Amino acid sequence: MHLLYCDESGSAPDPNQNHFVLSGISLFERQVFWLSNELDRIAERFDPAEIPDVELHGSPMMGGRGIWQPFTKADRIKAIEDALHALAKSHPSNRIFACVVNKAKVSPFDPVEIAFEQVSSRFDHYLARLHKNGDPQRGIIIFDKSTYETALQGLTTNFRTLGHRWGLLRNLSEVPLFLNSKASRLIQLADLVSYAIFRHYERGDDQFFKIIADRFDQEAGVRHGLCERL
Repeated sequence: MHLLYCDESGSAPDPNQNHFVLSGISLFERQVFWLSNELDRIAERFDPAEIPDVELHGSPMMGGRGIWQPFTKADRIKAIEDALHALAKSHPSNRIFACVVNKAKVSPFDPVEIAFEQVSSRFDHYLARLHKNGDPQRGIIIFDKSTYETALQGLTTNFRTLGHRWGLLRNLSEVPLFLNSKASRLIQLADLVSYAIFRHYERGDDQFFKIIADRFDQEAGVRHGLCERL
């Protein structure tokens, strides 16, 4: 089973932001425990007594908001970089799927729907590729609890039964699951990945993006894991 942990960066309705990003980290089920432990060790630096209370989220970490206020910017940035490096150095089967949408260019269409269609279909195609190569696997998409929950579950059902523009979702075991990010280090890591991608496209800042740039799904030199609707 492959699990795709997803989160977004950028606000779809915010007129002051040009881009919306949805990204997911695909992990084979046995990789989840190892990577979660790596992230726990990073969180432990900031509150050894209450490690689960330290949530790794890009925007508050960068801005020093909430629980991050007492810590230096250098320490906060190092934590983001170390979390992304944990993914970058992890098993080669762990890979990123993401869609970057320029909201003005796709208007009046919903950037969330466009991004989800791209990410889910590319994840599905990846699973189909594994199957073709003799490794039959099913997948589940896991999101942070968000205002998009009902819409995304409906979209997945439609894609599986009516199809999207490239066909049907054939390799997913269930409609998306939604978790509280506090309960999942991998949802938090997906947030950091989306934040890194968002800063790259929205602000031209590749400080974090360059760490994960080689982890987008690719085959034979073709990068399938990053969609740009710019």
